[in-house]
Amino acid sequence: MSNQAGISRGWPTAPARSAPPPSLRHLKDLTGPFGLYEHARRSEPSPKHGYCTDDAGRALALACRLPEDPYAEELAWLTLRFLERAHAGGGHFLLRLGPGGSWDESPPSDDAAGRALLGLGTAASSAPWPALRQRAEALFVEAAGFTSPAPRAAAYGTLGATEVLLAPGAEGRLRRAARQLAERLAPLALPEAPAGGPWRWPEPQLSYANALLPHAALAAGAALEDDGALRAGLLLLEWLVQEECFEGRFSFAPVGGRGPGGEKPAFDQQPIEAAAMAHAAARAHALTGEGRWEAPIWAAVGWFLGDNDTGTAVWDPATGGGFDGLKRHGVNHNQGAESTIAFVATMALARHQAASSAASSSETDAVAAPT
Repeated sequence: MSNQAGISRGWPTAPARSAPPPSLRHLKDLTGPFGLYEHARRSEPSPKHGYCTDDAGRALALACRLPEDPYAEELAWLTLRFLERAHAGGGHFLLRLGPGGSWDESPPSDDAAGRALLGLGTAASSAPWPALRQRAEALFVEAAGFTSPAPRAAAYGTLGATEVLLAPGAEGRLRRAARQLAERLAPLALPEAPAGGPWRWPEPQLSYANALLPHAALAAGAALEDDGALRAGLLLLEWLVQEECFEGRFSFAPVGGRGPGGEKPAFDQQPIEAAAMAHAAARAHALTGEGRWEAPIWAAVGWFLGDNDTGTAVWDPATGGGFDGLKRHGVNHNQGAESTIAFVATMALARHQAASSAASSSETDAVAAPT
């Protein structure tokens, strides 16, 4: 099947409105003496590939959003200490630590810095553990001079800064550093989209974590009271939802990307796409109050649970881990850190969304009920 005249473009139907409870237990199983192992062979960690700063930043943010999980505090401290070790001064972070505890020869990575700032901003603004929150704040402020021309690195950094700006009680040097960071990075996170024509994406093709770009624009628009950024983010996210929709479900751009007229469905599809889409749509729903944004959230949840191009679940109920990709004839059964973080974060978001919807429904019922 190809993305020619016969392909249906529209809005996902998202029949599923439930999700398994999020758990950090598989991430616990992926930890080693220095941090979170990047790769796994099926459910077992693969120590020979070492550790990655990208995973530490994302896992720190996730642990702070699931403080009731029995492993949350341990994971938060483990990943924060890793980021402290990875910090190379200013806005720079080293990328890969070998299994023996030595950094490889890779230069500091912009993507790693952006993801580190996401984790640090989340921890500094919302971690329930005071000592950890203070340590995260100190490192966030020190690294807040970061800048990058890479849109996704800038987007991750923007989201870290807006976590601070949108949190109640963030003041002083933390708030000043976060505002300066958001004002610097937000314009870099969303390049200008082409004018006219059916292809509205600001790059020649979709690549990875695509919904991250409109999500950063939405967060920056809310935090900086920038109506232009809000409008741009909503328009681009609406286009992306339609572009990634096929026959009422999500059919995400595969590894290697997809450009105008690209094949649908195409493989391998990555869990990070579903997670990025769910979080961007949740932000749009929170900012606009428009019910239509709930469908993409639950369609992204459904993608993990089997409502996808092959009808195969992209997670392992036995471990709580996320599979590393959706293939044409099944899944990649490895359960690495990035995929598991994407799965658990999406299920945590689904739980929050369900609770918010229930609360809104109860409030509506109370207002409408006869007295």
